[in-house]
Amino acid sequence: MKLIVGLGNPGKEYEKTRHNSGFMVMDLLAEKCGVSINTNKFNALTASARIEGQAVLLMKPLTYMNESGNAVIQAVNYYKIEPEDILVIHDDMDLPTGSLRIRKKGSSGGQKGMKSIIAHLGTEDFARIKIGVGHSEKGNHKKVPDWVLSPVPKAEKDVFDFALKQAAEASYAWVYDDMNLVMSKYNIKIKKEKEESCPTE
Repeated sequence: MKLIVGLGNPGKEYEKTRHNSGFMVMDLLAEKCGVSINTNKFNALTASARIEGQAVLLMKPLTYMNESGNAVIQAVNYYKIEPEDILVIHDDMDLPTGSLRIRKKGSSGGQKGMKSIIAHLGTEDFARIKIGVGHSEKGNHKKVPDWVLSPVPKAEKDVFDFALKQAAEASYAWVYDDMNLVMSKYNIKIKKEKEESCPTE
């Protein structure tokens, strides 16, 4: 069993916000898998899927971002899932909007949902896909909540939507393909001065 988790906050008021990038990717992945993420289990909305013959649990935690680890650890304990079989998708303010960074492991980078998951799992050794959402004002932490809980503006929508679609494709490929190939194919690098230029495959 593999576990793919998209991070976000439940509730209509959060649906299209930067902080719900993980949820948006999960919806695209679920559509690709032909399933709906609507089973309430482990303090999360879940769906069972098969990707290239492998069993996969898709998850959108309902715990709110800061307690995401509570949902993840329940599924991990129930299915006896190893860290190398976990992929987490989340927003990242340190990356320009439209960037995509796929990693085999690493720190939370200050992302509170990731902090919670790392604390509950007791390890950083699991894969993650970071969706770039840019930063309102570097170093001004007072503006962070308003920034991540607001939608991506129209001027950046194309590059953002492209990154979400690429993240869904990367998540699907992660289940069966070599991680180095997934990183090579799906990472998107965008320089800050070119944030509004839509990348191409």
